[in-house]
Amino acid sequence: MEIKLGDVQTTALIPVAIKASESLRPNARVKDEVAVQMIEALGINPEPYDKFLSHEGVIARTVMLDRMAKDFIAQNPEAVIVNMGAGFDNRFSRVDNGKIFWFDLDLPDSIAVRKKVFKERERVQMIEGSVLEDGWTQAVKEEIKKRGGSQKAPVLFLAEGLFMYFTLDEIATLLKGLKENFPSGTLIAEQNNPMMVKNQKYHDTVKATNAVFKSGTWSGQEIAALCPGMTLVEERSFNEEMKKHSFRGWLFAALLPKMNDRWARFDW
Repeated sequence: MEIKLGDVQTTALIPVAIKASESLRPNARVKDEVAVQMIEALGINPEPYDKFLSHEGVIARTVMLDRMAKDFIAQNPEAVIVNMGAGFDNRFSRVDNGKIFWFDLDLPDSIAVRKKVFKERERVQMIEGSVLEDGWTQAVKEEIKKRGGSQKAPVLFLAEGLFMYFTLDEIATLLKGLKENFPSGTLIAEQNNPMMVKNQKYHDTVKATNAVFKSGTWSGQEIAALCPGMTLVEERSFNEEMKKHSFRGWLFAALLPKMNDRWARFDW
């Protein structure tokens, strides 16, 4: 299989390689057969992408986001969910309750590859588009309408491995677009910190790509402040999960508690 991806989109191969590696381990914390098949089909050597800290970070963020998504779905069983910057993520298979509707949104090159890898699935739609533009929102609004949704229809937006590739101005554009197009909603977005931006050349896996981190924050409140009416509900470090599984993960959390990425939930 031949793939052509932009610099940022290429970073989507990092979690694919890591999830494939984890899936093949005994007592795997994450099972992703599509990731295993994709790495084999592409003939990708996972070694440059599968370093210890990145491996533990990706698995921790996956476990945590799966849990947060399932919690949201349990409270909103017919929710509409938009996976922004979806890459080759297979989260729908892990959290589906048989009722939700799921959108995988990404740039055209990523969606073109995604369509080669993922079969068409009921209640899943792939959309080409930039999260910074409004073109993709119509399909989501139509699905909410089909479901008899009102202005309070439950809609969840996921942003995994996305914000760090945007400037704060671009993040503000994204947030304002969500708020203008959807009267209410929930966003769960991965946050990194300014030190990661400053020292990105030392990142154990992203340094193997041409992608560039453009922003970071010390608190999700800095993100909420970019868009009036956006409220930070909670913020949780990946350290919570990482420290459970290895001494090195525990040590990283103990020595550098603010250096890891976090999940932040925003409501409006």
